[in-house]
Amino acid sequence: MGKFDALFEDEDDIFRGTPRSRYWDIHNQTSVDLRQDEFDLLVERIAAMEMMLAETYDYDTLDRAIKSYCINNMDKMDDLKKSVYMELAGQLIYRVAD
Repeated sequence: MGKFDALFEDEDDIFRGTPRSRYWDIHNQTSVDLRQDEFDLLVERIAAMEMMLAETYDYDTLDRAIKSYCINNMDKMDDLKKSVYMELAGQLIYRVAD
C-alpha cells in the first residue's frame, strides 16, 4: 500500500478527481521553471534507481524485469502510482508556497 491510499478509498470524495488528474491540475498552475526543476529531480531519481539496479541486472534484463513486474502486479502498481502522484503534487505545492 502507498502512503496516501487511505485518502483514495473513494477517490472522488476527497479531491474531486483522481490523484493523476489533481497532479496535472497543480502542475499546469505552476511556473515552467518549477515544473522543469521538479521533472529534473524525478529524472535524477529514476536514473539513480536504474544505476542501482544495473549493478545486479544488465539493461535488457532490467527492462524485461520491470515490464514483467508491472504486468504481474497491476493492482499494487496502480495503488503506488496514486501515492507517487500525490507525493509529486505535494512537492509542487510545497515549492510554490516556499
